Amino acid sequence: MGLEWSLKEIYSSFKSKEFLDDLKKIDDGIEELKVFSNNIYNSNDKAKNLEDLINKLISLNLVITKIFNYTNLTLSTDSKNTEGRKYLDIINSKQSDLAEPLTKIYKWIGSLENIDEIIKSSPRLKEHEFFIKEIVEKNKHLLSEKEETIIAKMRNTGSDAWLNYKDLLISTHKVDIEIDGKEEALPLTVVLNMAYEKDANIRKKAYEAEIKSYKKIEEGIAAALNGIKGEVLTTSELRGYKSPLDMTLQESRMDEDILKAMIEAIKESLPAFRKYLRRKAELLGHQNGLPFYDLYAPVIDKEMRYTFEEGKKFVEKNFRLFSDELADFAVKAFENNWIDVIPKEGKVGGAFCESIKDIEESRILLNYGGSFGDVVTMAHELGHGFHSECLKGESILNCDYPMTLAETASNFCEILVKKGAIKTATKEETFAILEAEISDCTQVIVDIYSRFLFESEVFDKRRESSLTVEEIKEAMVRAQKEAYGDGLDSDYLHPYMWTWKPHYYYATANFYNFPYAFGNLFAKGLYAEYLKRGENFVEEYKNLLRVTGKAKVADVTKIMNIDVHDINFWRNSLKLIEEDIEEFIKLSQQI
Repeated sequence: MGLEWSLKEIYSSFKSKEFLDDLKKIDDGIEELKVFSNNIYNSNDKAKNLEDLINKLISLNLVITKIFNYTNLTLSTDSKNTEGRKYLDIINSKQSDLAEPLTKIYKWIGSLENIDEIIKSSPRLKEHEFFIKEIVEKNKHLLSEKEETIIAKMRNTGSDAWLNYKDLLISTHKVDIEIDGKEEALPLTVVLNMAYEKDANIRKKAYEAEIKSYKKIEEGIAAALNGIKGEVLTTSELRGYKSPLDMTLQESRMDEDILKAMIEAIKESLPAFRKYLRRKAELLGHQNGLPFYDLYAPVIDKEMRYTFEEGKKFVEKNFRLFSDELADFAVKAFENNWIDVIPKEGKVGGAFCESIKDIEESRILLNYGGSFGDVVTMAHELGHGFHSECLKGESILNCDYPMTLAETASNFCEILVKKGAIKTATKEETFAILEAEISDCTQVIVDIYSRFLFESEVFDKRRESSLTVEEIKEAMVRAQKEAYGDGLDSDYLHPYMWTWKPHYYYATANFYNFPYAFGNLFAKGLYAEYLKRGENFVEEYKNLLRVTGKAKVADVTKIMNIDVHDINFWRNSLKLIEEDIEEFIKLSQQI
């Protein structure tokens, strides 16, 4: 068991016969779809046509995602890999060739008057009913075949190119910092992990060096942000959406009332989070709120550290308290080298999990530093992997769940690890775990709210013109002040948080911020149900994960008798965090 993931189960290399054969399969599959789209109106057997289409889309999607996964995973740990960059461009170009035939096909599906009867006539179509009906629903936002083709092809040299450029800048970025009297140039990911150090001087020094370092790349990243957001505004307007947020909500299979209920509940809870931040600031010796560089600082010497081996055992143990199946999945990921563990030059920051549907496996990227937060992140990403495990046997067309529900299993696994840890902890360890939990919740509630505000302002201003670096920084600071209030020291905010957070740069996944808050709070609601239902909950939970790709959000949550339109659901979930904050403050006065 190594510290780097194994990709040979996907392909042995870019030069392998399997990779090159699959690349050819993409070409063949696209040509088949083009022929199919040109002849689609010539057959009277609509059910047979739809069945053929479903089968062709499944085959093509499996091979495209497999090749994309391998290329993306390779570049995630080796951003300078020239073959990877070449094939990423090739894949994007091939996918843009799908725009015209798919537009024709989707318009044909939208024109079918007796779609319900057609679907009922075939088990294969019944299996994909939601997929088919969602196409019908999206038809009103489809442009002409030529327009869709132009947009897809222009994306290759537009948002996709900007994203690749931004990733290259960040993954190769070095931070000049003085460590033990010696000047060093360290990868950004290494310096970011210093935010968890016990030594306050190191935390502050890392923060100051990080902020200063962005001068070297700020203009390039600002250009990427402007280019991507400009493209999104253009395409969303052309397709008839009221705004990029409106487009995102529809793509997320949720309505604006759900978002409004959640955001309103979050705003009501902000005073409690600020109370926590001010108390943490006091414990660390600050008088004017918490400086940004101490957001992740340990507040007690009992703050736990874990080697990767210790972290693995800790996660497995606490997963098993919930379900042997979940724990066995984690063990499988560990033993089969599905995880890339440590920070290194050329590796992207953050963490993610990618599902490779063709081989029914996942790969997980971490930048593991040994903190309890890193253990929680590992549990979070394994949760994503378990979600994919629950979708085994489902058609790839039924596995495309929205961003909001994508964070359900990951956040649920976080709760299992944190709650499980507290059961055997001393008072000091409980305090440390509780602080880590509230710190994480602050990120996915308060910081996520600031990111939502920031992205909203960037879109609003980008309608008029490109934003300068200073304008982007000012928008970020404004958002942080509105969300954190007097919880943070206004002299030590983070004006560059837009540079390395990847979520702002996904042209096809805008506002990838509120889904984290949704996932966290929905998972807390699920955990409350687990405590009520006990062992019976496990199968119901797995069933919920299985249907996330083939139902609207509100319909998925109803499986657990949860109404996400009701602000009281969100208030009750947030109340659990507020209770933790009160316990944290109480313990802080006893320790």
